[in-house]
Amino acid sequence: MYISKKIKIAFTFLLVMLAADSYSQSNDFKVTLDAGHGGHDFGANYNGRIEKNIALAIVLKVGKILESYSKIDVIYTRKTDVFIDLIERANIANRADSHIFVSIHLNANKNTAADGTETYVMGMNKIASNLEAAKKENAVITMEKDYKQKYEGFDPNSPETMIGMTLMQEEYLENSISLAGKVEDEFAKLGKKLRHGGVKQAPFMVLHKAYMPRVLVETGFISNPVEGDLLNSEDGQNDIARAIANAIISYKYDFFGDGGAETFGEKPSQILKENPVKSSETPEVNKPDVNKGIIKKDTLGSIYKIQLSASKKKLALEPKNFKGLQNVKLVYEDNIYKYLYGETSDYESAKNQLSEVKSKGYDSAFLIAFKNGKKVSIQEAIK
Repeated sequence: MYISKKIKIAFTFLLVMLAADSYSQSNDFKVTLDAGHGGHDFGANYNGRIEKNIALAIVLKVGKILESYSKIDVIYTRKTDVFIDLIERANIANRADSHIFVSIHLNANKNTAADGTETYVMGMNKIASNLEAAKKENAVITMEKDYKQKYEGFDPNSPETMIGMTLMQEEYLENSISLAGKVEDEFAKLGKKLRHGGVKQAPFMVLHKAYMPRVLVETGFISNPVEGDLLNSEDGQNDIARAIANAIISYKYDFFGDGGAETFGEKPSQILKENPVKSSETPEVNKPDVNKGIIKKDTLGSIYKIQLSASKKKLALEPKNFKGLQNVKLVYEDNIYKYLYGETSDYESAKNQLSEVKSKGYDSAFLIAFKNGKKVSIQEAIK
């Protein structure tokens, strides 16, 4: 009887330890890294420089850097030269309940002088070059069995057909743009090694099916002889991997703090609802005397504003902190300080203001809209 009791206590202790370990793992910041193409899908192939191999090499280097951080859990869609369906790549991230999804590719163009990085978020931008990039990457689905049924009739030769499909881009768009902006900012630090092309929108199927903040990174043009050799080199891959890893770590810090994901909650979109910060330092937006410069909600009509950046750090609302821009406003939302610029009810004026902001170096800035005091999608505001 005594032995049985000891065994029961030991067994109970083991269950508690396993549960605690499982809990600690679930609270890690989860990153799914996706190396584009693989197996019989070579991707772009120029003079022996093969996209599937370079993308995988970069992903493994990014993963190695991230895995050196105790509170980051890395999930790979592939770690070897295998073919993975686009929908399965997204599902791997969904099943892992990842906080972000980063798909890594290389660009190509018949014009071998084309160069530079591009980081895409999911969206319906109709710029021809963006659609062409999506068309090339989406074409891989034709290598999959029953792709017409699997992808709900989507035509990879016409990315615009995705417009009629149910999209979940709006919920994660802000966070995706923030992550994409950080990637491009890090690429900019590489100087003359790589020309950073900025944040763009396009209908990539692999992003469409991932239900979390997600980006697709075109790390450079494999078709460009100079850039292609850089991408195919150990030093070049190390530089690119370090830049992407730094961007991910910076994003994690902004949205989840120094610790793991348990700092603020499971997903960025759940931060405010599920885990509000109960600190004496938490700004109260209804007390303007305490929070000078924090914007108030609009009361009537559709209003467009520009989000410059988002950060855990509170900056003084002075032009010197915002590249000379004046009248920058602050809103505290989802445990993050968001810096907004401009205010107009005219969509064309808003786009002109956005161009002005981007010309000053805010490549990841984007429009947000409010209708009758409530935040809405740009599409709804235009309607």
